[in-house]
Amino acid sequence: MTAGESWAQGPGGGSVVRRILLGSQLRRLRESRGITREAAGYSIRASESKISRMELGRVSFKARDVEDLLTLYGVADETEREALLALVKEANVAGWWQRYGDVLPGWFQTYVGLEAAASLIRIYEVQFVHGLLQTESYAHAVVTRGTPDAPKDDVDRRVALRLERQKVLVSERAPHLHAVLDEAALRRPYGDRAVMQGQLKHLIEISEMPNVTLQVMPFSFGGHSGESGAFTLLRFPESDVSDIVYLEQLTSALYLDKREEVAQYERALHRLQEDSPDSAESRDVLRGLLQLT
Repeated sequence: MTAGESWAQGPGGGSVVRRILLGSQLRRLRESRGITREAAGYSIRASESKISRMELGRVSFKARDVEDLLTLYGVADETEREALLALVKEANVAGWWQRYGDVLPGWFQTYVGLEAAASLIRIYEVQFVHGLLQTESYAHAVVTRGTPDAPKDDVDRRVALRLERQKVLVSERAPHLHAVLDEAALRRPYGDRAVMQGQLKHLIEISEMPNVTLQVMPFSFGGHSGESGAFTLLRFPESDVSDIVYLEQLTSALYLDKREEVAQYERALHRLQEDSPDSAESRDVLRGLLQLT
């Protein structure tokens, strides 16, 4: 996956990762046989771009297409074929978030699936508190500000989706969340005074969870390695799936998995973690901000 869910928490939670796994295996088979994407597409009555999207895990799979590709790639062993075809079924399982499809952009559905399947979620946020850490009232204020013309029902469903995502942190196989929040995200008011106070109290409480590490990058530090803006790093329990950097834009998102690109973001996040107060000191920062609110 370049610019541009087994393990999951609930039905379909592993489908995105399964698509990536299946796509990467199909790509390796094709390349090992020296077959072009154009030739592979011709064999399943599809375009070269369709093969590219399949190999990147960006589309659902048809069993017939995968069967034809395996035949083209010379995969005759029934055990190997059955294992890959079983992945097709797993990759096409609907995720719980799809019932929010009316208010959930297609490009963000991919992220929700990846988030649900991750074993480690590392984030840097500067504009507002990250969605996994928001209270209901704060989330409502953020959604209302971001989509001022949205009907009330749409706003409520967007908030409900955000609260549903948060259940991953208390699930049986909860990931570790390591968040660095810029002080700007904590001082910028969303909602009234009571909303901000409730959000700060929530951050203090959630930072005590064993699978959550929360740090605050204070204004007093000055310039830092998060100069490019907010980003998320996702790691998965499956060894065949590379770490992914998620960069959200106004009307789309980038998903980066090239090793050298991911490494640059890992270095930036490591410096942010090194330069920010530790968890205990960051709770003190939060308590100080709460006193000022």
